[in-house]
Amino acid sequence: MPQIDGKEVGPIGYGLMGLTWRPQPCPQEQAFDAMRAALKNGCNFWNGGEFYGVPEYNSLVLLERYFEKYPEDADKVVLSVKGAAGARLEKGADGSPEEIRRSLDAILSQLGGRKKLDLFECARRDPRVDMAVTFGEIQKYIDAGKLGGISLSEVNADTIHKAVKITKVKAVEIELSLFATEPLDNGIVAACKQYDIPVVAYSPLCRGLLTGSFKSGEDLPKDDIRHHYPRFQGENFQHNLTLARRVEEMAAKKGITTSQYAVAWLLTLSDRPDMPTIIPIPGATTVDRVNENSKVTKLSEEEMTTIGEILAKMDVKGARYGPHVSVNT
Repeated sequence: MPQIDGKEVGPIGYGLMGLTWRPQPCPQEQAFDAMRAALKNGCNFWNGGEFYGVPEYNSLVLLERYFEKYPEDADKVVLSVKGAAGARLEKGADGSPEEIRRSLDAILSQLGGRKKLDLFECARRDPRVDMAVTFGEIQKYIDAGKLGGISLSEVNADTIHKAVKITKVKAVEIELSLFATEPLDNGIVAACKQYDIPVVAYSPLCRGLLTGSFKSGEDLPKDDIRHHYPRFQGENFQHNLTLARRVEEMAAKKGITTSQYAVAWLLTLSDRPDMPTIIPIPGATTVDRVNENSKVTKLSEEEMTTIGEILAKMDVKGARYGPHVSVNT
């Protein structure tokens, strides 16, 4: 079993963002059912955010209510939360001691003592603040027993190399999927392997593109946040849907769903000797989707070779984020 911060976690984790960060979050009891299904399926590494939703109903508020109802689950879950960007992303990356204290205090307050915070990660690296200053402030919470350890989010290889000289990095969260393979070539994954740091792969289903849910641009709701992402806009979206159908065909040939194929690719990568541990964290708001995404499947070497050849020719259109969002910080 993989380990994060010395604790065993399932090979697949669970992303909480979609449960609260949307115009109309799913009903709370539905969220609870999905969370319980994730845990039942062994997906006990949960990843949330202070700004995943409004302060009155974000990941932490939902978690506090969940652990109030199911206190027996608190010790089963390894929880990672990102923050240090303002309660609603209004500050952007802010690694100042003042923002670290504000963010961590808010997160711990919202959890209400029902669950220990295992990992904290700044949503992005703040280039204006020395990492030693940022990590030093976080370390005070670790020393006080309020926090388990430090993770990194959306960072580049250089940041990882510098960070490990200052603190013990327990995980690195990056976007990694069949449609976001850059970390395999830009040194990020190699750095994590070098320092034996687990990779937490967010958006492993490319924000739904690899779920088989979309057949055309008309299938995306008008108020959906994905309209702000270049990959889901206009001709880019139509082009990328064509690529997604290639993945659907390979998944059908194997007898699994497109989502399961996308996750299986990451799990198979994780098994390779030149790779770090990779833990995909697909999100889902229904029990059926959680059950689907939680199935542990591996690809054969022949299948990996085939998908590798296809990926080499894929030309995914559109950036992961718009120009206002920092990436690879």
